Amino acid sequence: MTREELFYETKSVYEKADEAKVKAIYDFAEGYKTYLSASRTERLAVREAVKLAESRGFRAWEPGEPVKPGDKIYMVNRGKAMMLAVIGKNSLEEGIRLAAAHVDNPRLDLKQHPLYEDSEMAFFKTHYYGGIKKFYWVATPLAIVGTVVRKDGTVLDVSLGLEPGEPRFVITDLLIHLSGDQMKKTAADFIPGESLNVLLGTRPDAEAGSDRVKLAVMKLLNEKYGIIEADLLSSELCVVPADEVVDLGLDRSLVGGFGHDDRVCAYAELMAILDTEQPERTAVCLFADKEEVGSVGVTGMNSQNFEYFMEGLCKALGGDLRRCFHNSLCLSADVCNAYDPNFPETADKRNNARMNHGTGIIKFTGSRGKSGSNDASAELVGRVRRMLDEADVAWQMGELGKVDQGGGGTVASITAMRDIDTIDAGVPVLNMHAPFEVIAKADLYMTYRAMYTLFNTTC
Repeated sequence: MTREELFYETKSVYEKADEAKVKAIYDFAEGYKTYLSASRTERLAVREAVKLAESRGFRAWEPGEPVKPGDKIYMVNRGKAMMLAVIGKNSLEEGIRLAAAHVDNPRLDLKQHPLYEDSEMAFFKTHYYGGIKKFYWVATPLAIVGTVVRKDGTVLDVSLGLEPGEPRFVITDLLIHLSGDQMKKTAADFIPGESLNVLLGTRPDAEAGSDRVKLAVMKLLNEKYGIIEADLLSSELCVVPADEVVDLGLDRSLVGGFGHDDRVCAYAELMAILDTEQPERTAVCLFADKEEVGSVGVTGMNSQNFEYFMEGLCKALGGDLRRCFHNSLCLSADVCNAYDPNFPETADKRNNARMNHGTGIIKFTGSRGKSGSNDASAELVGRVRRMLDEADVAWQMGELGKVDQGGGGTVASITAMRDIDTIDAGVPVLNMHAPFEVIAKADLYMTYRAMYTLFNTTC
């Protein structure tokens, strides 16, 4: 055998891509940029997915309703998670083909009693959500988006700072001239969590009394949304970057924006199932919430909502749920870190995913001694290799940094606990968990191709 046949080496997607494939890669990214721009929160990500699904013939479905092969259905879980399915020709007991992503991402949430005034300046107090470097969030333009529920049950959508001409917000930082003591602190303590307070305004209301700037802000919110301060107690308002989703690089090969982790994989699997027509096995696309804080709660992957959906399908079509899960295959569609030559000390270069080399297959995540990891079997890795190679999908193996460097997790271990063969597959990311993350268009496209192959393969 030749050297090329004996050695394993990945290559850039562009090494083999002709003009037609390059055009497909770049065109696919345009749709993603539109989706990501509209999906600043998990609620908005689900809402946009519903719009796209309904435009492609999917209908809302609830367990107990009839369903048959060929049907395209979806079910939303409390507005923040969802499942879509294309019913296959084969029995559910032969298993489903599942792609599972999460649509939450690190951000700042408003506290339940957030509004206050200090030194004639009005602020919102926040509590960060997920793993962040807190110093990223100061001195940068921000927006406020989310949902307010009034006592009478009225649900209001809030969006401030994203549209052209709207005011934006900021968390202030200490000027360099007075930062001597601050600069001696570690990065973790540089900006305390309780200092992540969003500046709202400085102009006092004409009415006499205390907290006149706070009053002026509250009057503006009441004028725009009809809310009072007590309504903030029953709100989910998020502070997110106000930056646009944009092309990066002179060659426009990259996309920069907020929320790639993990909406880039969510979009890839969404478009894959929208393009699926008559699969042999039922194809299921899952959007989970709360992954960044442990996959907890009624909308997280640890909830029983996925069982509720699948039990409904098994009852409608006939079949045992446990046998269905046992014979199923899942690609946990989550991002991995891309090798960054500016920080080579954190990664094992021989085992790290690289930009433009295709979707990243991660056998295990976890930390240090694979703690908390799914650690997919060799048989499953071999099965996925064959599946992707036969479909000419560019893929690469990766891992999350050096052995003792740190680590992280995905929903893979949770789907595996349901007796579903699961392995991680997703887009490599630079600046992961930052307000402005970076992905390669080629990796996005190949992840879409991987998810489409999963849904339509007979492997």
